[in-house]
Amino acid sequence: MRILLDESLPRKLALELIGHEVETVQKRGWSGFSNGELLRVASPAFDVLLTGDRNLQYQQNLGTLSIAVIVLVATNNRLQTLRPLVPKILEKLKVFSPGQLITIQ
Repeated sequence: MRILLDESLPRKLALELIGHEVETVQKRGWSGFSNGELLRVASPAFDVLLTGDRNLQYQQNLGTLSIAVIVLVATNNRLQTLRPLVPKILEKLKVFSPGQLITIQ
């Protein structure tokens, strides 16, 4: 599974997603892209965008894309806060569909 980690999330979260290829927006040189632009360039190369941006679902028509989006909802985006969500993320990665939006709390 190829996962793109959005710049709103800590880079070290990638180390928690064992068994998957994870790259960051920063590593790809896509920092500062608008959500639409990011989804457009990421869609051919990645299966899932992992983000903390709760507004993304209201800004984009995800159903037309070949990438799924997983939105993490937590009190903050620190690694220690997000770490308990990792088992749920790994479970959802087994059953997602392209163009789907999944929210994990």
